[in-house]
Amino acid sequence: MESSRSRKRARQDWDGAGAPPPTERAVVARGAASPPWRDDDRDGHYVFELGENLNRRYKILSKMGEGTFGRVLECWDRETREYVAIKVVRSIRKYRDAAMIEIDVLKRLAENERYRSLCVQIQGWFDYRNHICIVFEKLGPSLYDFLKRNRYQPFPVELVREFGRQLLESVAYMHELRLIHTDLKPENILLVSSEYIKVPGSKKNSQDETHFKCLPKSSAIKLIDFGSTAFDKQEHSSIVSTRHYRAPEIILGLGWSFPCDIWSVGCILVELCSTHENLEHLAMMERVLGSIPENMIRKASSSAQKYFRRGARLNWPEGAISRESIRAVKKLDRLKDLVARNADHSRAALADLLYGLLKFEPSERLTAQEALDHPFFRNTT
Repeated sequence: MESSRSRKRARQDWDGAGAPPPTERAVVARGAASPPWRDDDRDGHYVFELGENLNRRYKILSKMGEGTFGRVLECWDRETREYVAIKVVRSIRKYRDAAMIEIDVLKRLAENERYRSLCVQIQGWFDYRNHICIVFEKLGPSLYDFLKRNRYQPFPVELVREFGRQLLESVAYMHELRLIHTDLKPENILLVSSEYIKVPGSKKNSQDETHFKCLPKSSAIKLIDFGSTAFDKQEHSSIVSTRHYRAPEIILGLGWSFPCDIWSVGCILVELCSTHENLEHLAMMERVLGSIPENMIRKASSSAQKYFRRGARLNWPEGAISRESIRAVKKLDRLKDLVARNADHSRAALADLLYGLLKFEPSERLTAQEALDHPFFRNTT
């Protein structure tokens, strides 16, 4: 990690880097006055108005998104005359610390040219009114945005193949650098372009009214959000990942490493090609993949033992928190059946790949590089 002194120096270098010559400086500054001072909101988010400035260089055009870390703003860069996305982190110590980790990770990723096509590119960072602001290239919507817009209809298998290949290439690159992303999910996978086409979707009713769904014109994607990324050698927190993409070894308190990213990739691919609290999540795993291995249950942490009864049986449905939770699990089919309904001619290869990614035992899962060599990615007919 960098010292606070080197970070300060880096910030000073960035703030001054690429400054326009004196004859242009007045043009940049014109209309670029700082906004009035405002207190942050009660959650530590930066309070802003559209059209005002985020320091003298960037004009705020829109809010692109919001998360636990802060907000992402679309801005106009007066110096480069380009649109950028700026992650404005909440003015709370743990989120500021996570932002500095993300900057360190992005710098490490950027040391190799492969990074440019796999992960979002950082253009710089600065500290503004106690908010770490990270400047990124502006990308398109997330895969989650597309799923939601299409009412969670599955993507065509050809797109799933392209998304899966690029995602695994990104993960393989990170793992080569001994980095574990820990928060892979459709929200953190962005399309490079916002352009899309409309195609006929499912029939809505007996009058044959057809839904249309949107598909991206380009399948190019990039991985984002490295604030939770862990170095292989560092001490790992007990809980990582968003619940629906969380590997069983994390839930059971068995420790985790690179294979937890692989499990998340498998969950993402299932979500892309098919249409809750921890106990429900474990019940979903068993419904789709079969019983959790007894040796994993026996080694589970004391806090995870509450999910089981009589030693090796999941406390389900007895332990369910609601009837809706039980119904949600009952709706699930076996993995091969989930895929078979949606993947057509590629279903056998895709199902085999998913079984390799979603092994309960972390040591038995495919590595990212092994997954890239799977026949599913060679089967393009």
